[in-house]
Amino acid sequence: MPAVTADTMTLPRLEPRPDARIRTVKTVVSAPQGFEGEGFPVRRAFAGITPQDLDPFIHMDQMGEVEYAPGEPKGTPWHPHRGFETFTYLIDGQFLHQDSHGGGGTIFEGGTQYMTAGDGILHIETPPEHLVESGGLFHGVQLWINLPKEKKRIAPQYQDLQGLDSAMVTSTDGSALVRILAGEVGGHKGPGISHTPLTITHITLAPGAQVDIPWRSDFNALAYVLSGFGTIGADRHPIASGQTAVLVNGDTIRVTAAPGQETRSPNLELFLIGGVPLREPVFQYGPFVMCTRAEVVEAFEDFQAGRFGQIPMNAIQPHRPKGSA
Repeated sequence: MPAVTADTMTLPRLEPRPDARIRTVKTVVSAPQGFEGEGFPVRRAFAGITPQDLDPFIHMDQMGEVEYAPGEPKGTPWHPHRGFETFTYLIDGQFLHQDSHGGGGTIFEGGTQYMTAGDGILHIETPPEHLVESGGLFHGVQLWINLPKEKKRIAPQYQDLQGLDSAMVTSTDGSALVRILAGEVGGHKGPGISHTPLTITHITLAPGAQVDIPWRSDFNALAYVLSGFGTIGADRHPIASGQTAVLVNGDTIRVTAAPGQETRSPNLELFLIGGVPLREPVFQYGPFVMCTRAEVVEAFEDFQAGRFGQIPMNAIQPHRPKGSA
């Protein structure tokens, strides 16, 4: 799980606050497995969590971690979105993106794609030809972020943010690496422009390490374990790979890695996110996230009428290996 790494001895340190209030764990859920797009495996990180605890987030998949044989890598075909933002973070592998509003590029390891669907967009995410032919490791996260009612029909936008754009900080003893992918942690700002106040981080803790993450008290907090074992919160609740913890009441999040980790993942890897709840009605159906059923029906009608833009003449298409059907 390389993502982007750094010598923690050279990074800024998160200084603990003497008056910090460590959040407690409200609930922990385990992510069921499923398939997305053309059939790549995912874990549904938010299954079993109430919408009130997720707000302003809607949905999150851990994509992989999977070792593809030659010809096996898969992505998603062209498809529509309206009313929210997608945040795609790639840990291993590469993904191509293209959309109907001119956005596009390659997401490399450690990079993020921040796409505001807004009024409506068509896009594709697919592995490049050379990776389809060779196979290899693929691993990432896709997060859906709700847009406030007054911004659901804004013009679509695309931000291509590579791994070195992220801010990186460490714990007081240098045993934790905190990648700030969006938002702010302890005065350290990550890249990207969001339409909802939020913070998105990827944390790596060495075995036995502990870190206290400053967290805005008006944010919710969701901690998803990408791999490894440890504890979280003031009550030191056990967490393990594929589990999401909801944390409440406080301005700091404490995470501790178990002294012994599994061989394939020597560290505790955590995806920690939060934002200001919108507290607005949500009606989701498939790729549309609006406030009412009528708005979703309108989104379907606009999509079918071609009002989300057109697939470009030079459109990327999923690569099919030689000899495949």
